[in-house]
Amino acid sequence: MNRRDVLKLTAVGAGLAAVAEAAGEVAALPAGQPAVVTPNGSTLPWKVVRGVKVGHLVAEVVKHTFAPGLDVEAWGYNGGTPGPTIEVVQGDTVRLYVTNRLPEATTVHWHGVLLPNGMDGVSGLTQKPIPPGATFKYEFTFKDAGTFMYHPHYDEMTQMALGLMGMIVVHPRSVRGLPVKRDFALMTHAWKLRAGMRRPDPTAMSDFNVLTFNSRCFPATAPLVVGVGERVRVRLGNLSAMDHHSIHFHGVRAEVAWTDGGEVPPSARVPEVTVLVPVGSVRVVELTFPAPGDWAMHCHMTHHVMNQMGHAGPVMVGADAQRIDARVQSVVKGYMTMGHDGMGAMSAMAPMMDSPPNSIPMYGGPGPFAHIDMGGMFTVFKVRPDPSKADPDGFWDHPKGTVAEEATEGELLLDGIEV
Repeated sequence: MNRRDVLKLTAVGAGLAAVAEAAGEVAALPAGQPAVVTPNGSTLPWKVVRGVKVGHLVAEVVKHTFAPGLDVEAWGYNGGTPGPTIEVVQGDTVRLYVTNRLPEATTVHWHGVLLPNGMDGVSGLTQKPIPPGATFKYEFTFKDAGTFMYHPHYDEMTQMALGLMGMIVVHPRSVRGLPVKRDFALMTHAWKLRAGMRRPDPTAMSDFNVLTFNSRCFPATAPLVVGVGERVRVRLGNLSAMDHHSIHFHGVRAEVAWTDGGEVPPSARVPEVTVLVPVGSVRVVELTFPAPGDWAMHCHMTHHVMNQMGHAGPVMVGADAQRIDARVQSVVKGYMTMGHDGMGAMSAMAPMMDSPPNSIPMYGGPGPFAHIDMGGMFTVFKVRPDPSKADPDGFWDHPKGTVAEEATEGELLLDGIEV
C-alpha cells in the first residue's frame, strides 16, 4: 500500500465519520456524559471537515406557536425559537456559518464564550453587520467547559425580543463532579403580545404577558421525564429583556453547580428550592428527586405563571357582582362580572369564553384532579421508577391514602377540630 492509498483511505474514513457524526451515530461525548435534551427544541447538527465541526445557523422570520391558540410571527434560527442548542466538547474547534434572511442586518454574539476579539459578534466594534442575504463565517475553539448562550448584537432590543437566541453547551473532556443521568437546557424568556396581535412588541419595558420555557408557555411546555434517584442537570438561561426569573422546584432540593462564568466549587454550593436566574445569565442546577410523582417547576413571580393576564382593569375582588351584573346586563346581554371572588375559576372557564382572536388569557391546562390554573413559565418533572416506560402525557397514579382530600366528620371529631 503506497502513500496515496493511505491518504485515500484516511479521507474516506474521515468522510464516513463526518456522515455518521452528523447523523448522530457517533458518541461525541467523552466519559459517558449524556447528550443535552432541549425540551420543545433541537440540537444543531454538525459535519466534520478536516477536523473542524461545521454548523450553519439561519436567522429568519418564523411562524411560532407559544401554546395552542396563540400563534405569532417571531424571529428565530433554523426555523424556530429558541435556535438549536449548540453542543460541543471542550477543545472542539467550530466553524459556524450564519446566513441572514431577516429584513435588517444582524450578528451573532457567543455570550460568555472566551474567544478571539474578531469573533465576538458586536456590530460596528468587532465586525461589520451581516446584511440581509449575506452569510458570514465565525471560527474559534471552545477552550472552556460550561453553559453559555448566543444572540445578536445588532438591534438587540428588537431581535432578542422577537426570539433570536439559543443555548450553548460545552461538555468537559472528563466528568467533573458527580455524574448525571439526564441533562436538560431551558431558555427562559418574557414577551409582550397584545391580545389579537401576531407580533410580539419589541419596545415593551414592562407588562410582559407571555412567559416561556424554550419559547413555550404551559400547557405547551414539554415535561421533563426523569427517574427516582437519578442525578439530573438543568441548564437555565435568561435572555429576557427586563425580567429576572426565580425558578422554583417542587419535591427536591437543588444546587447551583455552574454559572456562565464557570464551575461553582462544591464547598461553595448550598441547597436551594428556588434559584434566581438574572437577565443575561446562566444557572446550572443539579438535583436528585427522592420520590416519584408529578413535580412542578416554575417561575415564582406570580404574574409569570399566567397567560396574557391583563393589568388595566380595576380591582374587583370583594365587589358586589349582583348589583353590577343587573345594571350592565340591561345594556350587554349575558354580561357576567369576573374576578369578584378571586380569579382561580377563570382559568378553567377561559377556553369557553369569547376571547379576542389569537389570545389565551388566563389559560391553564388539564390535570388529573382538576384544571391546573397556572400557565406561562411552568412545566412538570415527571419522576418515575422506570422513566423508560413512562408516558410523558400521563399523570402519576398515587397510592391510596397519599393524596390530600376532604376530611370526614369522623376525622375532625377524632382530632378535636371544630369547623
